[in-house]
Amino acid sequence: MAATAVRYLRAAGAPSARAARGARETRRGTERAAEPGALPRPELRAVREDERAPVEPAHFRRVLGGFASGVTVVTAPATEGEQSPAGFACQSFASLSLEPPLISFMVGRTSTSWPRIARAGVFCVNVLTASQGELCRAFAVSGADKFAGVSYSPAPVTGSPLLEGVAAWIDCEIHAVHTGGDHLIVVGRVRDLDTAENAQEPLIFHRGQLGTFTPLDAEG
Repeated sequence: MAATAVRYLRAAGAPSARAARGARETRRGTERAAEPGALPRPELRAVREDERAPVEPAHFRRVLGGFASGVTVVTAPATEGEQSPAGFACQSFASLSLEPPLISFMVGRTSTSWPRIARAGVFCVNVLTASQGELCRAFAVSGADKFAGVSYSPAPVTGSPLLEGVAAWIDCEIHAVHTGGDHLIVVGRVRDLDTAENAQEPLIFHRGQLGTFTPLDAEG
């Protein structure tokens, strides 16, 4: 399933030695993505060896941390030979297309949860509420049994874990996967989705901290 689900973008533009080399690297990345286990961190450079890096990683994180986002947990059902479902906390989620209905999220190439989701070929995005901060932290830990003590039911189409009490959920199958530096850009085709009745305010991530949302106009 993962081999057909993981499809990478090929470099666009006129043919050149660099483009050909990039295409070969892309094909090798596709082959690695189908293997179990996390992908190795790519050896990527934005500058030549004799040039200074244009952006320091710490400064990059500090500036981009000024962008507030919602928080989700991406889950997938256990596949053959696995004892529990897969899942991880994710704030890099976004709607992508209305026709066809597509969403996207980003995941680190070294994630140990992603290969399990890729093998399943399906996933559910669980949008967390302001009261689910501890749930977010539990799914952000690597190597632990993240579903221990967590209540969930199967999503209606894919059977992926739909976590109890979430504000909304989006049930998807993997549509495409593209490379994005040290991350992968996962595109999901939406098969079903809904919001909870009387859902609480969403959980927000900003400058490395979890928080809540307050409307500027309470009556608006």
